[in-house]
Formats: sequence, structure tokens, C-alpha cells
Amino acid sequence: MAPVRGLGGPYRPVSATPVLQSDVNASFDDWRPATADAALGNLLQTPSPGPAGDLEGRFSQLGKATPERLSTQTEDGFLKAESSPQRRLTLGTVDDLTRKTESFTVSGRLSKEPCRTVKIEERINLEHLFKLKQSFQDPGRDCMAMLNLEEFKKVIHESVELKTKDDGEITELFMKIDSSSLGVIGWDQFCTYMQLEYEEKEEAYLRMKQVHLHTPAVTVTSPHKGENIFKVTNMSDGTCVTASQDGTVAFWSGSMELKRHRSLMTEQNASRHKSKWVTDLVLMSHYTKIILGTGDREIQFYELSTFEPYCQITSLETTPLKLDYCSTGHDQCLLLYGDSEGCINIIIIKGVGETLRTWKKMPKTEGIASVTLEKVARSPLTQFLRWKVHDDWVAELKYYDQIRSVISCSNHENTALVIGCTVGSTHVEAQLKDIKELSFQPELAERKIKMSQQNYAAARRRLEADRTVFQIHKGVKVFDYSKVKNMIVTGGMDRIIRIWNPYVPSKPTGMLRGHNAPIYSLFIAADESRIYSLSQDKIIKVWDIRDQVCLLTVRPKTHRIRGDIHASLYNNVAKVFVIVTDVISVITHKVKNHGLGEMVLTHKESVRAARYNPAFKHIVTASDGSVIKLWDYETGSAVFEFTKAHEDSSITTMAFDSSGRRLITGGRDGKLKIWNYNNGHCLKNLEKEEGMEEVTDVTYVEMNKNRYIISVGWDRHINIFPDSVEDFFHVQYPMPRWQDDIMRGHKEDILCITSCPPTLLATSSYDGEVIVWNLASGHTYCHLNAPDFIEEGGGIVDEDRSVGQLEFIPSRRLIKDSAQLIASGPRGCLHFWKVFDGGQLYARFSCYHQNQTYISSLIVSEDSNTLFVGDGLGFVSVWNIESYCLNKPTEDQPPMVGSWRAHVKTVTSLNLVDEQNVLITSSDDCTVRLWTTQGHYIGTLGQTKPWDIYDPGTYCHPMVPYDVLVDPMSLPNHPALDGRMSVHEVIHAESIQDESGSTKDGLDDEADGKAPSVIGHVGPSGDLKYNDDMIAKEIKAKPYREGTGKRLRHEQLQKPPKDRGGPNTFQGLKCFDLDDEPPPLNPPQRNKDRLLDPFDLKL
Repeated sequence: MAPVRGLGGPYRPVSATPVLQSDVNASFDDWRPATADAALGNLLQTPSPGPAGDLEGRFSQLGKATPERLSTQTEDGFLKAESSPQRRLTLGTVDDLTRKTESFTVSGRLSKEPCRTVKIEERINLEHLFKLKQSFQDPGRDCMAMLNLEEFKKVIHESVELKTKDDGEITELFMKIDSSSLGVIGWDQFCTYMQLEYEEKEEAYLRMKQVHLHTPAVTVTSPHKGENIFKVTNMSDGTCVTASQDGTVAFWSGSMELKRHRSLMTEQNASRHKSKWVTDLVLMSHYTKIILGTGDREIQFYELSTFEPYCQITSLETTPLKLDYCSTGHDQCLLLYGDSEGCINIIIIKGVGETLRTWKKMPKTEGIASVTLEKVARSPLTQFLRWKVHDDWVAELKYYDQIRSVISCSNHENTALVIGCTVGSTHVEAQLKDIKELSFQPELAERKIKMSQQNYAAARRRLEADRTVFQIHKGVKVFDYSKVKNMIVTGGMDRIIRIWNPYVPSKPTGMLRGHNAPIYSLFIAADESRIYSLSQDKIIKVWDIRDQVCLLTVRPKTHRIRGDIHASLYNNVAKVFVIVTDVISVITHKVKNHGLGEMVLTHKESVRAARYNPAFKHIVTASDGSVIKLWDYETGSAVFEFTKAHEDSSITTMAFDSSGRRLITGGRDGKLKIWNYNNGHCLKNLEKEEGMEEVTDVTYVEMNKNRYIISVGWDRHINIFPDSVEDFFHVQYPMPRWQDDIMRGHKEDILCITSCPPTLLATSSYDGEVIVWNLASGHTYCHLNAPDFIEEGGGIVDEDRSVGQLEFIPSRRLIKDSAQLIASGPRGCLHFWKVFDGGQLYARFSCYHQNQTYISSLIVSEDSNTLFVGDGLGFVSVWNIESYCLNKPTEDQPPMVGSWRAHVKTVTSLNLVDEQNVLITSSDDCTVRLWTTQGHYIGTLGQTKPWDIYDPGTYCHPMVPYDVLVDPMSLPNHPALDGRMSVHEVIHAESIQDESGSTKDGLDDEADGKAPSVIGHVGPSGDLKYNDDMIAKEIKAKPYREGTGKRLRHEQLQKPPKDRGGPNTFQGLKCFDLDDEPPPLNPPQRNKDRLLDPFDLKL
């Protein structure tokens, strides 16, 4: 099935397209610019960055358009793009009006900086803009001046009139505008940045609201045997329930898979000439009952588990057309039904359990216990109320316990929608009169009581204070209420959806037009801030609550549902739209993953890289879907995002320039792009003149005041792009290649590149070769190749030799006798190389966790003392390399500080924030997570709850990610599982000691950072093998005799009880006399004849 969705506006050629597309738990208002108008305007083509006057002209277009936009459909039945509303390219909606957003605050915050509310660029309005323009004008010449940072601070303070004295926000804004680090900005640059930022944010705001429905609808097999299904409802767990007029009830899973079904009235209809028909159904889930209303003026109760009849209320005054049930407290509930006379009938039950048991004991009628409505009204545990509310049939009714009121509707205009109480207010004067009559005229009072009991079914009208009446043209057929949004939506024959404040019946707060037929059903999805509507011509529309615009229209040609509508439901738990005609049709709704277990996603696709920017305290992430997202490092909240960075190609690598103001990305399309990532503006394209092979890695280098962008990839060469502010071309080509790169370079695809100031550069390739280069001359220092692994027979192991990760140890760049370079290798091994004097391998050791895997990421701490390693199974290990390979080669491995599992798939990148000792990890499992260097879990980017990086109390620790917790590979190492100990040794680990007296648990070696001792050896296949000497040694040791078991050892070491005098336990036992035994019976005497013939047979 192809997804159907509304499409957005055109893409700008020099900028990526912004869209919020994954599990971003930020509200719509947080993403939308604070100065953008709430109502959306007319369509405008997205402009490219223009002069300042163009921006000023757009400021004058404030509030001229209407928010209406309706989707259209082509002749082939597929959706066309929804008309995108006009973006308010303004910096303020109303002069001198600013909007403050809620800021995240935590008690006991340890942050050195105060919590920010609204960014300074969002506080600028039209009046401020004119003042800023005058400040940028050069008084000596008729042109705009260039301002440095101090001048810009002064201008902002004078124009915007900031109350705070902190210039940090102004400095940050200046850095964002001055992406080239020139130190000055002009009026055109200021306006261009502001315009692009707000275009991207408004576009992101609109695209975040896109709705995805899979069409055409899927038809499921119905068990209702051709009968009309009149009701579809759902339970709290998402289970759907359907009911037909013949009494057949079916239960479905959230994905509409049939679980069970049963016909409830088979036995009753067997003895009748005319079958009963069901009018409505409601679930009494608190007491596991099904409640049905019938055309014979009955309300029947059935067991929810067995479908057996329980009891029924008969002799109702009218036919119950609509039913509702609500639990109001412990052992209390309300049962309501609306009838054809416009009355709301309410049965208040105070002792539900006892009442139901009493009704169950009543005499049976047609095989079911029956109680009349009169007995129900006169029972001390129940109360019956009948209110005359409407002058037409009751179309819908619902009791909401949050507001303690009943909402009902009808097609009568003067009482179209009524919100009323259940019991009604007490008339004080009438109550005083009754008390007086009871005291002075008891006979009259008793007579009135009898009259009221006889007229229990008489309909009364509520007092004006007990109801709120909404008068609506042509009445109301359907409605829905949301306490969270504090709104009621109504629809009827006039085809208009109205939005109401429940406390303001005089005028609706909004009117949604677009349907061409009467409204059949309405559903409010409060968690999505959307309204779903269905009209009788089977057109589905999705509306945005805040902007009151149509987001999506699905027509019959698209969902292909045929026939008249009998019932419908939007299952807000399972996100499924169910429409019942002659068949049951299901339209699945693809939404963000909010409630699917505990899994939180940062991107929808695999995350290729994550980089921390200390200049703005941002975390920038990139995915296979060519999506770049910005996150606040201090709280984990989403800041900004843009898509189509490399069109349809995946992003493979990222790097920042030396100032941290620009982002360089490389993709599988073979291109490099330079971004002002704060507003999604593509500054330059870096392309090769021929060949567009994939870019695998990129680095940014400064040397002798010159700046270069160096990339490697599948073209097997080093491409160097100069980064000069004097180059104004949008497309830039690389410098001529080094001669050593051409003659003595890599023969296979280059996978990684890293640099070490001032002149060292290292690259690695797929064939395992590592080349160290001199940046100044372009010549090679050395070629490094790790030795092959040798099998037991002496042959070379044929395996993957690729080196995918390289990392220099910065503090050792001048220590020529130490290992300066760390490289990955086959079998999860790390190689420590000395790069001077032709190169030398100082150490090689394996650091895989359980199974053999590869090393996918490396990073060294700023002090060069700690190495962090990520592997293909998602594990992160920490190693102390402070003095490792510092003077000479070694065969030992460095001490391992710790290890934990961060992801369930490959760790694609590691970033270390040394100031707060925080490690940032990204993975192929679509997540980016933050950890302390001790392995404590801080959180996942995209989670609902923010954190404060300065307050450890806001971290997720001691919890771990849910997917890591349930994955079998996350189980810790155990000696019996990995072959270090036998099961017998594990059971008797405390009693079996070796000759030195230490335990053989194999764990002491781990504590010392050494490889644990292994019984036997592991062959190339990973199987544990024993030789004859090992078997003889174990037989000679006879551990089964030495191991006595914990229980026996406990008994042997237990101290005997002390003799404290007095009678012992045996002497304190009570003795009882035995009864006299009966005398033994003598055995029967046998004569000789019987001995000869034991069977006493005579012939």
C-alpha cells in the first residue's frame, strides 16, 4: 500500500528542505517561530535570499490572508498536494508584542548560565527592524555600514531595548550570521539570515503536521453474517468491539484481527416469532459486563468473559436508542440512555456489586433474570431520573466524569447540544416547604411521596442553572469532547464543523468548512492536536486544532470504500480508522512512535554521525535519510532540522570548521557541502571534476594560517579543497593531487582519515594499509601494514583486513619513541603504531566483548589518557592508555576501565565532551544517546522528558535503554557460558582451591585487567578444545571428592548448641498411653483333604 500524504511547498535550490519527521517530542508551538502568526496565510513561492528591501516589503503583508486551504484530488483518485499556507516572513505579528515560551527549569539546577526563554532574534518586531536599519546606515556615505561584534551589541541594546545585561545571546546571534568568521556583518547579511531562519522554521512547522494514511483501505472478514453493524467502539487497551442488530458481538485486536465473537440472543430468539433487534451497546468493563439496549424496551446485561445472560431491566417507558455507562467511584456508576422522546434517562447505582447480585436472583423471563424499571426506581441502592432535554430524538449522549455532566445532541435547532447535570440543583424554597408540610401536615406529605413514587417515570425539565444549551442551525448529529483541549466539536446536516468552548455557548471559537455532505462522525485526537471527520459521502478529513486548517483529505476514489456507512471509529490507541459499510474497512494511520513501548528514536533511519559543537552547545546528527537535526546539548530538546541535505543520497560523514559556525557534510553522491546549519543555508558545494564516488570521511585542517577541507572515499585518492573567504563561487573543485598520492597512494577504497597538528595526516583503506602523510609537502612518512594472523597449521587466515578507524594520540606527537597512532583491524583488534622512523607496530590486542566483532568507532580524551572504543555489537569499552606503549613495544593489553552496552546495533560515532565527562554515541539503531564516562545513562535525543546536563538527578540512570535491556546479547559474561569454567567449578567455586589457595572463578584476572585464564584453548572456529594432558590433570585432581557442596559445608561449620542446663528437648516431649491392642486372631485349621485339594473340588 502506498502512503497518502499532503505534500508541501517547493524546495529552495540552495538550502535543504526542513521537515520534522521522527520521534521528536516537542510541541508544535516550540518549533514554530515565536513571532509567526497563528493563522496561516495565502500561498507564496519560497523566495531566495534577497536584499533587505525585499524583507521589509514582506513585513507589511501582515494579516491580509485567510487560513483556508483545501486539498484537491486528481481524476485517478490520488491526492494532490494540500495548498501550503502563506508563511509570515515577518519578525513580529504585532508591534511591541513578544511571546514567551516555557523554559525548562529543574530544582537545584547547577548550570552556570540562566535558563533562556525566547531567543533574541524572536523578540525583534517591525519597529525594532526599522531602528536596526537606521543603525546600520553609514552617516558619512549613502550606504550600509559593516558592524563588528561590539558595535552590533551596542546597536541591539539600543534598538531592541533588552533588559538583560548579558551579551551571550547577542554574541551567539553574531556568530550565526558571521558564518565565514570575518568579524563583521552587514545589513544584507542580517536580513538574509533572519529571512532564511524563519522560512525554514515555518516550513518545518507545517511539515511536522503532515498526516500519513495508508490507502486503499484494507477489508477484513466479518463474522456478522450480513447483518448491519450499528456500533463500533474500543476498550482502553485498544481492543475494538463491533455489534450488529441481531446481537452478534465481535472483539478485534488493535490491528483489526478477529479475536472472538458470539451471538448473544440466539436462545431468546429461538422461541420468538420475531427476533429482537439491538439498538445500542456499551461495555461495563469495571464489572466485566456487556450492556445492550433492545427494541423491546429492555436493557440487558451479559457476562463479558462467557457471553452468558446475566440480568435485564424491563418495562422501560421508551425504547433506549443510545446507551452510555460510566464508573463514578468505588462501587458506584451511572447508566444512561436516550430515547425517541428527547429524554435523558439516568440510573444512579450506589452499590453496584450488591445491586447486580440482587437483580441476578430475580425471576427469569425468556431465560434471563428480569427486574422492572419500577423496582429499580424504588430500590434504596438505585435512583432513577428522567430529564426532558430535547424536542427530537436523542442522536448522541455521553457522560464525562471530569466535568460531572451529560452532553447530548439532537437535530432540533433550539436544543441542538445540551450540557446538563445528572441530579439537578436543590430548590431551597421547595425543600423548606416539604419539610414544613412533613412537620405540620404529615398526611399531605405522605400523599405527595406516594404520588412521586407512582410518577417515577415522569419527565422533568432541568433548571436553567443546571444546563448549557447550544443553539445550532439544523441541529447536531455528532459531537466529541476533549477535557485536555477544553473544546467540543459538533457536526450536522449543515456540513460545517464547529469548535466550541464548553462554557461559551453563544458563539463557536472556530468553523471548519470543506465537507460537501452531512457530517457522520467526529473524533478529537488530543495527543495529535487533530480532529478527524467523516461525512456521509465517505470523505475523510484531518484538521489541525491550533491553526484550524485541513491537513489531509481522503476521497472515496483513494480509499475505495463502497456502500453506505453504518458505523465508524477512530481508535486513538491503535491509530486505526475503522469504517463499516457492507464490509469492515480499515485505514491505518502512520504517526510518530509515542506510545509503542519504551523505545525512543532520534531519527527514522540509521544515524551515520553525531557531532558536538561547543560554540553553540549543539549536537548535530545526520541519518541515512539525508536528514540533519540540531539538538540542545544541555536539555536534549530539538532545536531545528532540515532534510534533503544531499537530495536522495545518504549522509556518510560530518565535520565542523575550526570556528564551529559551519558544518561540512559528505554523502554517497560523492559531494561535499558547507552549511550554515543554524538556518539550513547551503553555502558551497565541493565537487570533483570527474567521478562521483562515495565520500567516506572528511576532516578540517588549519596549517600556516591556511584552511583546508580534506576528504577521502571510494575514488582511492585524497581530495583537498581550500577554504578561502575570497572564493565566491558556489561550486568549488579540489586542488591538484599530491604526486605521492598518485604514485604511492592507496590501491583500495579509503575508509578513514584523521589529522594531528601541525603536519601529520593518516589514511586507511579496505586492504588494511595505513599511510601517514606530511601535510606540508604531500609526501608519505610511512606505510603501515599489520601482520597476518597465523592458523595452528601455519597458514594465513583469510579474513577482512579493512581498517575503518584511525585516531592520533595528541600529546605524543612530539614523543618519537612512543606509539602515536591507534588503528582498528581484523578480529576486533586495536593496533598501536609508531609513525616515525618508518613506522613500527608497538602493540596489538583484541578488545571485543563476547563474540568476535569489528571496531566501528574510536575517540581519545583530551588529556590523551583514556581511549573509548565502540564495536559492531553496540558495546562501548574504556581503556586506560596513559602510560601504554609510551617508550617501547609491549605484548600486554592496557587496563580496561569499564564496559557497557550502549546500543543494540553498530556504534557509528563517538563524541566526548571533556568538560562534563559526557560521551555521545550514535548507532544504526536510529538513536543518539548520552552517557557519563562511567557508563551512566543520561538520555536519548528525542525522548519526552528533558534533562539538565548539570544536574545528575535528571539523568535516566540507573535505568538503561529498553532495547538494550531486553536484548539477549546484553547478558553479562559468565564463566560457564564463555568456557572459562565448567559447571561443576561454578557450583563449588568456594570449595575448590588450587595449589596457591586462590579460587578458580576466573574473575581475579579480570580485576587486574588481564585476560582471564581459560581451561583449554579456543580454536579458529571458536569451539573449546581439550587435549590429553588437560583431561589427565582433571582426573588426577578429583574435584568431585573435594567439593562437598554448600549445604554439607554449612552443617559441618555450624557450632554445636551450648548446654545451658535443665531438661533437654527430648525430656520435654509429652507421652501418651496407647490403647489396648485386640488379641491376635488364630489362623484357620485346614484338614488333610483340603490340603490335598485346596480348591475343595469334588467330582
